Amino acid sequence: MFSGSGTAIVTPFANGKVDFETLGKLIEFQIKNGIQVLVPCGTTGESATLTYEEHDQVIKFCVQQAKKRVKVLAGTGSNSTDEAIMLTKYAKEAGADGALLITPYYNKPTQEGMYRHFKKIAETVDIPQILYNVPGRTSVNLLPETVIRLSKVKNIVGIKEASGNLEQVSQIVQNVDRDFIVLSGEDSLTFSILALGGQGVISVVSNIIPAAVAAMITAFAKGDLDKARELHFKMFALMKAMFIETNPIPVKTAMEIMGLCSAEMLLPLSPMAESNIQKLKKVMKDFGLI
Repeated sequence: MFSGSGTAIVTPFANGKVDFETLGKLIEFQIKNGIQVLVPCGTTGESATLTYEEHDQVIKFCVQQAKKRVKVLAGTGSNSTDEAIMLTKYAKEAGADGALLITPYYNKPTQEGMYRHFKKIAETVDIPQILYNVPGRTSVNLLPETVIRLSKVKNIVGIKEASGNLEQVSQIVQNVDRDFIVLSGEDSLTFSILALGGQGVISVVSNIIPAAVAAMITAFAKGDLDKARELHFKMFALMKAMFIETNPIPVKTAMEIMGLCSAEMLLPLSPMAESNIQKLKKVMKDFGLI
């Protein structure tokens, strides 16, 4: 359902407010260039600083703009189980195809606590749900054994894995049912995760090069590993450049350079350092974007 190429789409702003006109253009840019899944209100979409009203509006807008041409996987996670349930209910009401649920951050629950958190959301809201493991952001790591337990829960259909640990990915793929979706959450590891049995990516770099990301996923699915590997290495420097400062600072800066949207972000995110802008521009120029 959510396999293939997905984009964790940025939320464009103008004077501190969501710029829906530009968001519509970005969605069309993604669909035109072969992206199969749109992920609004994820980390890249600055979900942590959106108001509840903005969060709901962005998801609803994305669903309406997509018009069923691609899947919409809405970010609805929280470190409060009740809050995550509230956001997930709204995503369902708005017509999203599924919900992406990050591991609870800051309060550092145990593996049992995370199991109960995700299980309660899945049992409360009847919508397909993808777990999201990104320890570098949350300070907790959803271990393979917990993922395997959760894979048996109705409505939990997959995981976005961004632990950076390929052994962990191997354990998950080896021990879940074949219909459980394992997605890369880290662009630079997508090719490797596909090789282990992953079925796609939720990408940051695809905000600026959606066609290349989609082409790599398609080539791999068709068994053209040489082409997929070639595309991986072609994109690699740009993938890494997206994280020379905290995401989404680099990708939004790149998008402004390309004329796609403003680099405006909500505090506490701040503009990119000039020295890093120059590094980013060099990588973009080498790729042929500017």
